[in-house]
Amino acid sequence: MFQEIIHIGDTDVDIKLAANMMIQSDIMNMPIVLEDKDKSILAEIKDMHPDFVRAKMLGELVHGKFIGGILRKPNLDAKVRSLNDSELSYIVGEERKGNLLLGISPFYNSKNIYVDMNELFSKHIGIIGNTGSGKSCGIARIIQNIFSRPDFIPYRSNFFIFDSSGEYYSAFSKINEVNPNYHYRFITTNIHHAQEGELLSIPIWLLNVEDMALLLSATTHTQLSIIEKTLKLVKIFSQSDSSAIDYQNHLIANAIMTILYSNQSSASKRDEIFSIFNTCSTEAFNLNSTVQGIGYTRRLQDCFLIDSSDNFSERVLLTEYVNKFIKPELNQYEPDKVCYFTLDDLEKALNFALISEGWLRNENVYADAITLRVKLHELVIGPNKKFFDCKEFVRLDQFISNLIIKDGKKYQIVNINLEDVDDSFAKSIVKIFTRLLFELSKKLERGSIPFNILLEEAHRYVQRDQDEFLFGYNIFDRVAKEGRKYGVIMSLISQRPVDLSETVISQCSNFIIFKMSHPRDIEYITKMIPNITEDTIEKQKSLQVGNCLVFGTGFKIPLIAKLEMPNPMPQSSSCDVVEKWTSN
Repeated sequence: MFQEIIHIGDTDVDIKLAANMMIQSDIMNMPIVLEDKDKSILAEIKDMHPDFVRAKMLGELVHGKFIGGILRKPNLDAKVRSLNDSELSYIVGEERKGNLLLGISPFYNSKNIYVDMNELFSKHIGIIGNTGSGKSCGIARIIQNIFSRPDFIPYRSNFFIFDSSGEYYSAFSKINEVNPNYHYRFITTNIHHAQEGELLSIPIWLLNVEDMALLLSATTHTQLSIIEKTLKLVKIFSQSDSSAIDYQNHLIANAIMTILYSNQSSASKRDEIFSIFNTCSTEAFNLNSTVQGIGYTRRLQDCFLIDSSDNFSERVLLTEYVNKFIKPELNQYEPDKVCYFTLDDLEKALNFALISEGWLRNENVYADAITLRVKLHELVIGPNKKFFDCKEFVRLDQFISNLIIKDGKKYQIVNINLEDVDDSFAKSIVKIFTRLLFELSKKLERGSIPFNILLEEAHRYVQRDQDEFLFGYNIFDRVAKEGRKYGVIMSLISQRPVDLSETVISQCSNFIIFKMSHPRDIEYITKMIPNITEDTIEKQKSLQVGNCLVFGTGFKIPLIAKLEMPNPMPQSSSCDVVEKWTSN
């Protein structure tokens, strides 16, 4: 078939075909070996001409191993031949412990493609493709393959799937039938689907300043300061001893004294103080509190009667009463780091934080303060409150442990379905879970408990947003850079890579790319993925549904893989309009 090499370029070789040789279309993408006395070069046919073919050199076969890249080129008299079966295994892998069956190679004699699971699942993965290109089916098949081998029992694996549209329940819900040691957990935001699993529940006390800022859509550093003060106060107020009430009285008393000594009219002072009682009150500070004078008593509201000289009629009594609750030593009080509290407790603490620092009296920050108050109240009275309705205190390690081990069952797959909440809330939830997993992993022996986080529709969450401006970091960027060494690995599944964070996508070591057609997405991938070639990009453009281009550290060379259909299937297919239109 092949006669001789007639030209050697930087990365390509031209090979003359034998005389009277008929061009065969099935030699396109055929792997060949260019062999001379001291080296064997692997190449792949990429162009066909009437009397010669052009092949791209991929790497060198050395002592039973494939080494990607070309340092030494073949001689012009090198022999051109096909690969034998043993050489093919260098490229597509082989079946052995620790290797995962990915699919079959349409170009390499329909050989099975195996990938080292350590190389694939210990590093971040980018899974990209158009809607309908086979991403969901492909991911379902890959994970099913992990758990289907009888000689490999990944009992301690921890896959967290953040499912934006409820696709994966049907694909994994019967994993226990494969092996009784395997278990699947379904957590959902859709109360109508809770009977299939359980309702999402997050302990509000595990959230830090950044988490609360995400939930409340904070946009300024002033709002971060307010949230920080609020979280400190809610921990103080949650103490079981008298210090909580003492601290509340101290804050109210300080706020009242600040107003009393301001330059406002008495009427304005009274109105502002009464507004404090509407949001922050205790037994000692409310309109009906009893104020003891010498030989007489007054209700607190009566102390604010205004006389003819525009002063409070009981100014002295009022000042003495308020002053006795001010305890400067409480300003140094530090609460326990973690304690139980509810969203209602948090709202109460926010109101105290606003009066304690005078944020509502400052024209420059008033709008920021009111916005936070409104956002938190919306959360407290809104439908998302139920996701924070936890009745029992748990620490971070207990919370994560309870997610993956419950009632004596070890859950290998935890599917968190976010289809019933808006994008903003879903993004906050995904970031919160990612941070909690990352924070726990940093406290453990490095890499002792790996967590694989799969983000379906990742472009909804892993974005180039203002987190770095507000917090100094973005949790996804941090996990992308540092997560691998702690065992927190992300798999980004997206149809719009152009919307993904550049930092995160550039940290992916392996890619599974289904067909993409949007020019902006293709251009973005070309720029952001290290070492991607024009030839690799061209290959993905002609992919059929269910076929993907795989490349990265887990693969010797970029390969086209045809994946088997998953069994059971995820619920990712399009609506059958003909059946729906014609059914009775």
